[in-house]
Amino acid sequence: MIPEAISIDIAGMEDVSALHALVESAYRGESAKAGWTHEADLLHDNRIDRATLVATIADPDERLLVARVGDALVGCAQVTRKSPTHAYFGLFAVDPQRQAAGLGKRILAAAEREARNAFGVTVMEMTVIDLRTELIAYYQRRGYRMTGERRPFPAEVDPPLGFVVLEKRLEPVQAG
Repeated sequence: MIPEAISIDIAGMEDVSALHALVESAYRGESAKAGWTHEADLLHDNRIDRATLVATIADPDERLLVARVGDALVGCAQVTRKSPTHAYFGLFAVDPQRQAAGLGKRILAAAEREARNAFGVTVMEMTVIDLRTELIAYYQRRGYRMTGERRPFPAEVDPPLGFVVLEKRLEPVQAG
């Protein structure tokens, strides 16, 4: 498990550069291949740009959580309010050198709490690239279920990709 003390809080504008570097290193390029959750063999473009991160942090219907060990940013996750009952989970990244140590589970649980507490939703939804069977299984072990819905990938790539939709019922916020 994780030996260091981990803090998870909401990202600020001062985190944009470190967030950008973390997300790119976790999803794309050779550095991503050190972990098991990368898309480096499927996609070669940038995962996100700094302007999108700035807009996400500024949006009241978004929460971008960051996990830190000391001053080092080691993980993140985005929670987006979609409706009074649903939130969307995305932009989930863990430093490839720290994957498979339990950090992802802690970030996912924090994102679920944030969705309930900040937005009062009862369902968390996500999309996963359909070829990422190990990642889909990871989410299923954490209580997410396949809805049967499929969504198109936003770009034409070879091999063709699509998204599967998963969701999880969240426990309601407990009063006082």
